[in-house]
Amino acid sequence: MDRIDEFIQGRTMYAYEELGSHIENGGVRFITYAPNAKNVILICDGERYQMNRDSRGVWSIFLHNKGEGAIYKYAIEDRKGEINDRADPFAFYSEVRPKTASVVFDIDKHEWHDGEWLSKRSKNYDRPLNIYEVQFGSWKIKPGKYEDDRFYSYDEMIQLLIPYVKDMGYTHIELMPMTEYPYDGSWGYQVSGYFSATSRYGTPDGLMRFIDACHRNNIGVILDFVPVHFVRDFFALHIYDGGFLFESDFENERYSEWNTALFDYSKPHVLSFVKSAINFWCEKYHIDGIRYDAVACLLYRYGKKEEPINDSGIWFLKNTNYDIAQAHPDVMLIAEDSTNFPKVTAPVQFGGLGFDYKWDLGFMNDTINYIKTPAYERRYHHNKMNFSMSYFYNDLYLLPYSHDEVVHGKKTMLDKVFGMQNEQMATIRTLYAFQIAHPGKKLNFMGNEIGEYLEWRPDKELGWNLLTYPLHDSLHEYIKALNHIYLDTPALYTEDYDQAKFRWIDADNSNQSVYAFARSDFDGNEIYCVFNFSGVMQSYYLKVRDMRTFDEILNSDRDIYSGTNVINGRRKPYGGRIALKLAPFSAHFFKAADE
Repeated sequence: MDRIDEFIQGRTMYAYEELGSHIENGGVRFITYAPNAKNVILICDGERYQMNRDSRGVWSIFLHNKGEGAIYKYAIEDRKGEINDRADPFAFYSEVRPKTASVVFDIDKHEWHDGEWLSKRSKNYDRPLNIYEVQFGSWKIKPGKYEDDRFYSYDEMIQLLIPYVKDMGYTHIELMPMTEYPYDGSWGYQVSGYFSATSRYGTPDGLMRFIDACHRNNIGVILDFVPVHFVRDFFALHIYDGGFLFESDFENERYSEWNTALFDYSKPHVLSFVKSAINFWCEKYHIDGIRYDAVACLLYRYGKKEEPINDSGIWFLKNTNYDIAQAHPDVMLIAEDSTNFPKVTAPVQFGGLGFDYKWDLGFMNDTINYIKTPAYERRYHHNKMNFSMSYFYNDLYLLPYSHDEVVHGKKTMLDKVFGMQNEQMATIRTLYAFQIAHPGKKLNFMGNEIGEYLEWRPDKELGWNLLTYPLHDSLHEYIKALNHIYLDTPALYTEDYDQAKFRWIDADNSNQSVYAFARSDFDGNEIYCVFNFSGVMQSYYLKVRDMRTFDEILNSDRDIYSGTNVINGRRKPYGGRIALKLAPFSAHFFKAADE
């Protein structure tokens, strides 16, 4: 059985090695699967060539004296005699939008220099994982530039983004979808080319150089991937060969709430197509993690748990995650899942879906709703901040404050907080410390660290001018310090998923709106974390097991963070307790002093 047979039967994740355009023997071979087509003409560099069809509906042709950079499309005639020009579903490169043709590209020409990184790479269960989520085209925009010229290239971002991420203490960058897409305003979530790195920012090897440079700077790269639906623009996958090759044959199951077409995973070749795309990014781009968008839609029809189970979607997840994990055991598979579907992060062989991490959207929603509440009412909503620990060990959770929370009128993270500006700033500092201290890996969207007041827009860069204001600059410095404390404190990351390594000290102190807990590492070294979400100064006695002297390694109220400088400093326990002063809206970390 050849690889194309395996593709048709849903048995390969290497379909890109055969289908598409491939440079070989002084020319280029073009192959596309279009079983419903009456005829297929290759249009390459303005010339038209009749393609040959085999019994499986596979159309192919070899052109001599063609090579990298050749521009092509398939003119596909359906059974009604209508002809439409289509981009190659397996193209490695595409014309810059609004043009829609595919471009021949040698995907193997980049020489990688990240062997040391790959040799040490893991799923990070016992390592720090603090993710900076980035939309590549709007992190920064070229001054005075508009339309196509406004974006920095992959190569330029090596000099801009990587030093920033490294200095700020993030461990990974999560890139919002980089698969090709026609409309900037879709943020990449309406995909037209699953094997094509978007040409907005340069060539595929430019993205490879960016990822390579990340790895050489000890920064991992996670790709946001869209396995549920694809764009309906008629040059791409939609009704590709005149039939419903990638989508459902039934109209009521064909389209999504986003006006996109849904993949039909009951068709074996669709399973091969998307699984091959995920594997492609792992193999060819050395991606360190794949974040699956909108997993709920693969679990339930229309993504709603009140609707029937989506059996074909679940089969896709189990089949794909198992195969990817076997081929790439050190690549993280991350589910953005809003449901309570069981065993999302359990291995497939034990009845699970095979993800390594699941976004904890319950944590995100509860904590955001809590900070929206006036300080004097928070005592009545105390459980919103501690509820996450009641289910935390059911799955392997990642704690996100993502792009979805700073768009569509939801307000930015800072602007969600109830109160005047100083109260907002103090509260957001405490919230981010709570996220860092809470078990689970971390993710924050770009702009959270500078205290944005304007919602994110993909056509505008972040408000970097905010850093000229002391309140925002001090928040930025605080996030950097917080991230580096996380990196330097094994108790905050080595035992995230061991229930014995987390201990509530004060979970139910609703009167003071205070929370306290301890985290410990493999060797039993503890860090104590205390949070005052009330708007008043609190006298507080922290219970400790260790009778050694403790240092306050984080205090969010320090004046360098625009706080009031209520400092506890070094403290000696008496009677198993440390006497503390907690400023309004403040966070405090303590660990035993080196003596």
